Order: sequence, then C-alpha cells, then structure tokens
Amino acid sequence: MRPKTANIIRRIVDVLLTVLLLFLMAFQVTGDVLHEWLGIGMTAALLLHHILNRSWYRSVFRGKYTPYRIAVTAVNTLMLVSIVLTALSGMAMSSHAVPFMYGLMKVMTAQTLHLGMSHWSFILMGIHIGLHMKAMTAKLLPKGKTAFRAILTAIAGAVLWRLTKSGIISYITFQAHFAFLDYSAPKWLIILENLSMLLFFVLAGYVLSEFKQLKKKAASEKT
Repeated sequence: MRPKTANIIRRIVDVLLTVLLLFLMAFQVTGDVLHEWLGIGMTAALLLHHILNRSWYRSVFRGKYTPYRIAVTAVNTLMLVSIVLTALSGMAMSSHAVPFMYGLMKVMTAQTLHLGMSHWSFILMGIHIGLHMKAMTAKLLPKGKTAFRAILTAIAGAVLWRLTKSGIISYITFQAHFAFLDYSAPKWLIILENLSMLLFFVLAGYVLSEFKQLKKKAASEKT
C-alpha cells in the first residue's frame, strides 16, 4: 500500500473512531441495542487502527525516549488497556450483539468497570488526539494556529464547569454503578456536549505537547 493511500485510510479510520466514540458516550441517544452494535463497530475500527499503525509497536523498544515520547507512550498504553477493559466489560453485559459472552464477569462488576473505563477511554482518547494535534496542524499558517488555540481555549473554559456537573469524577473513580443520564435533553445537544468535553481533553493533550516542545526548546537554548 502506498504511503499516501495508507495515510488517507488512517485519517478516515480516525474520524470514524471519533464519531463512534461520541455516540457511544450518548447512551440516551442510541438506546441499548444500537449502543452494543456501535461498541462492536468501535472494537473492529480500533483493531484496524492498530494494524494500520503497527509500526509504532515495532519502534517501542527502539531509539531514545524524550519527555514527549514518554508522554505519548504512556497515554497510548493506558488508552489501550482502558479500551480493552471497556470492550470486555461491555460484552459481559451484552444481550444483543454477543449474548454468548454474557456473564463473563459478575454483572455489577462489569457495570462499574464499563462505566469507569469507558470514561477513561474517552479522556485518554481526547489527550491522545491532542498530543498529535501539533503534527496535524503543522501546515496551518501562524494566524490559523492562533485561531485554533483560541477556539480550543474558549471551549475548555465553557466545558470546565460542565465537567464538574457531569458526574465524571464518580465514574472514573469507580464509585458509581450506574450512569445518571438526562433523557429529556435534545439528542443534538447531548452529542454537542460530548464533543465539547472531548475537545477539552484534546486541548489538555495539545497543551501537554506544547509544554514538552517548549521545555525541549528552552533546554537546547541553554546548551
């Protein structure tokens, strides 16, 4: 496969994963049956994503680890673990897509684990995107980069308050066994809120990548 074709396929898969993630985090929009099948689709898309990016695995034990590379490797590893646990716990409660896996673990354990790990996957995927955003926006002109940062910062400020009200802290600390969902909210608003929260974590990853780059630059200037 030509590098250009492979890159196009990677971008398509990345966009697909982002869209699937937004709808998977909106259970009140999809309902039980569609949620399960979207989860299966997400699992398949993630397998394809890792196959397309298998060169990353071959390079894990090669080369020098800079602070930025350590951050990327740590986020990628934690994200992989959280996604696997999310998928397994989800399948252990499946009544439609893979009912033969129901009872793989205790239902209450699966509920708590699925709720917590799905939110960790959401957070880590946002940070993962943010860490690679610098490369994605490399071709933007300086004014475009400034506008991009301003937009992300504005979204982050607006979302920070929403995060404190979303119950996400109780989910990621595994204190909640059930999600408290608002079924009265418009479906488009739920998806928009999920997108805004994802962008908040994208900003966190982007700021982290900027910090590492600035730190690296400062160190080189001293030498």
